Amino acid sequence: MDNLVIKELKEVDALLEGHFLLSSGKHSDKYCQCAKLLQYPSRAEKVIRVIVDKLKNVDFDKIVGPAMGGILVSYELARQTGKPGIFAERQDGNMIVKRGFEINKGEKIIISEDVVTTGKSSLEVAKVIEGLGGEVIGICCIIDRRSRDVNIPYPIYSAAKLNINTYDKKDCPMCREGLEYVKPGSRVFK
Repeated sequence: MDNLVIKELKEVDALLEGHFLLSSGKHSDKYCQCAKLLQYPSRAEKVIRVIVDKLKNVDFDKIVGPAMGGILVSYELARQTGKPGIFAERQDGNMIVKRGFEINKGEKIIISEDVVTTGKSSLEVAKVIEGLGGEVIGICCIIDRRSRDVNIPYPIYSAAKLNINTYDKKDCPMCREGLEYVKPGSRVFK
């Protein structure tokens, strides 16, 4: 299935090469811009179907996607599974659930993302879900691009796994070469 996902991403120029500052603060020589895929509902449907197939034996009640990257993934997962799909968003720098969305005590929740690199946004949302009495069952994503040293305490259900180099700024070979970076992610740096 990885081949189908990679083919779809390449056909919409969603796999980029260069020097990127990721939303985690790390640097990378490649970037996966899933928004370029998600703008096409028929392509999104095919790729998210891979995740849905992996969830067929997972018991969950609701899907929560962190804004921005997880919103469309949450919607399409909800459409295909028949489960409610909501999102968490930042307010004053913290993830919250608002807009009348609810997480009830004991609800089993899947977190949805476009790309998981460090899991920072997903873990922030997990904390909110658990604080509201929900139980995080796992994290779904189109692309799992975690490095081996990133440990996330939940199962990851991805459409594809990509091995992409990430660097701390001090260790970044592109920075040493003086290459300017692009900030394609959704989080704002100051």
